[in-house]
Amino acid sequence: MVKITKNPGPPASLAAEALKANGDYAGEDVVLQLRQDFHDKCYLCELKDLSDPEVEHLRPHYNRKRKELAFDWNNLFYSCRHCNSIKKNPKYDDKVIDCCLTDPELVLEHTFENGHVKILSRSKCESEVLTAELIQNCFELTNTGIRVVACQYRVDQLSKTMGTFYRTLYRYKAFPDQVRYRRSLEAMLDRSSPFAAFKREYVRSHLSDYTELKELVIDSDPLPEQ
Repeated sequence: MVKITKNPGPPASLAAEALKANGDYAGEDVVLQLRQDFHDKCYLCELKDLSDPEVEHLRPHYNRKRKELAFDWNNLFYSCRHCNSIKKNPKYDDKVIDCCLTDPELVLEHTFENGHVKILSRSKCESEVLTAELIQNCFELTNTGIRVVACQYRVDQLSKTMGTFYRTLYRYKAFPDQVRYRRSLEAMLDRSSPFAAFKREYVRSHLSDYTELKELVIDSDPLPEQ
């Protein structure tokens, strides 16, 4: 999960649909704007180029019982079906951090080692701990056959992405004068890239080896010391 900057103006259809008895909060303009704002990535697992996107409510609207949340632009997020289904567990209700307001990289640690994802909260704050658990489950939950397959697919895609990233880092260190490797890393470390949180975390945890990449992974607000 990475920081997202949404278009501040809500799509036109939301206000009109909110007035209807059975309005649609997932109009074409809503979906397309979310797709652009979230870089066509699920905000939880960061899988890119989604074929099954859903308009997800950060705070649940309980089948329109909280109608103001159903059509609140600030409450609409871009998710894949797999992650959205896991987040429907009631224990996550109103407990997931808002990545449009809070920089997840300041409060969560994303690591991938030996084929397994590990998401940790940097504090004991309930919302941060539960968000870390939720993202972990998006990659590791195996309580149904469908989820075994869906989780493994995400782990496989993450593994491929990280493999390409590691090879580029190696070439960058071996040939520091090759501008193309620097440019490749800039693209890979951009928040719009797939699984950006994992790549950015790796560089931050190895800054002694990649001091020249610090500006790409640390903003003006410093991260907590590890």
